[in-house]
Amino acid sequence: MKELIVISGKGGTGKTSITAALASLASAEKKPPVLVDCDVDAANLHLVTGPKNLETNDFIGGAKAWIDPQRCRGKGTCVDVCRFDAVKADGSGGADTTVRHRVDAYACEGCGLCAEVCPERAITMRPVNSGQWHTAQTRFGPMVHGRLGIAESNSGKLVTLLRTTARDLATEKGLDVILVDGPPGIGCPTIASLTGAGYALVVTEPTLSGFHDMQRAIQLAARFNVATGICINKSDINDEISDRIASWAGEQGLDILARLPYDTTVTRAQAAGKTIIEIGFNRLTQPLTLLWETLGHRLRESAACDLDCTTCLDNRNKTR
Repeated sequence: MKELIVISGKGGTGKTSITAALASLASAEKKPPVLVDCDVDAANLHLVTGPKNLETNDFIGGAKAWIDPQRCRGKGTCVDVCRFDAVKADGSGGADTTVRHRVDAYACEGCGLCAEVCPERAITMRPVNSGQWHTAQTRFGPMVHGRLGIAESNSGKLVTLLRTTARDLATEKGLDVILVDGPPGIGCPTIASLTGAGYALVVTEPTLSGFHDMQRAIQLAARFNVATGICINKSDINDEISDRIASWAGEQGLDILARLPYDTTVTRAQAAGKTIIEIGFNRLTQPLTLLWETLGHRLRESAACDLDCTTCLDNRNKTR
């Protein structure tokens, strides 16, 4: 089983559009890929792939404190230990004029310390529904996707759940490729997406911020022993920085797998709910097709390699 993750150092580089185009090309082969949208904080792969959800599940991302007003005696130990100012006075408890306390669920981080120190054992940790995740069918193949609720946490836990489900689905259906639309940046969801992946395609744009953030994403992938290749999207909007990215990649022993030109076809495809490939032949069709062929070779190489990944990384470091 081969797992390709498409990531970017920053948002807005065109990562999802490229992932959808690769899915369109992959689906034309003998076996479709299993698609996964791991950008759970701002999922949008579904806007292009049009999944029909087959199963929907709640995501229990953690627990938050709840105070039983019948047991609370207002001693305030919970207030003293809460670093997030989540425990509030709740006024009089009745005729005995005891001040009770309550938990602001939006401020609570679920650490559980208040429950540990409460002398009355009035505080319990209750599971929280932090979002939803789905298994679905698209015109390109099966898809697993999810979305966190507003201000909810544990994005890495949800990403891991999605990837595990995708692998189980691929095994069940006898499919060989998992194509992951990863999150931008280098935070928890990206770490959870990269861990154990077969190959990472880093999509960047020819801007100073795009160049800088691409470097951080590549460093993160190297930390987890994931081989990477680079795709410069909208490369012709700034040839100077595109050349700087290519020069830096050469110095690091990294490959530029594609330099995609800017094309308004992408916007038209998005408006139509289609991939760049489906919208009709355009300037991006050929370079995207070549990109997918190259990625196919890289995935087969990574799947066939029986060496410890650190061997390749050590050899690369010796050439720097």
